[in-house]
Amino acid sequence: MDLSIVNNDYYLSGMAALIGDVDKQLMVMLRDGRTLIAYLRSLDQFGNLVLHQAFERICIGRQYADIPRGLFVIRGENVLFIGELDFHQPLRVPLIEVTIEEILKLQKEDIEKKEHIEKLRQKAMIEHGLIDEGNPIEEHY
Repeated sequence: MDLSIVNNDYYLSGMAALIGDVDKQLMVMLRDGRTLIAYLRSLDQFGNLVLHQAFERICIGRQYADIPRGLFVIRGENVLFIGELDFHQPLRVPLIEVTIEEILKLQKEDIEKKEHIEKLRQKAMIEHGLIDEGNPIEEHY
């Protein structure tokens, strides 16, 4: 394992480590589940990001579509992770590009399916006395 970057006198921790990634194309995943691919143009000590030429990538199964978003400003508290992209590497999982309309339809169906499964789960928990019927589990993300 190469520890030269850690042993370097110029190693920066936290958000300062991203200074070297300014003007690079990155993938940013947000807490609400959205995935953005864009050029990092600016950041601050709180993790707030300014992304340029951003597009939102929606993946359902092996299908995906990119929705152009343009300039995107993100509060640091909403960032789940950030990673540099290497477009020269082949994809390990081949994806099929579809239209925006198709992916939005697939996304809606996927959300409805997950909501139905969650309702069945809560119903089963109520029937087994694991939760109170008048006080269903509320999950906040």
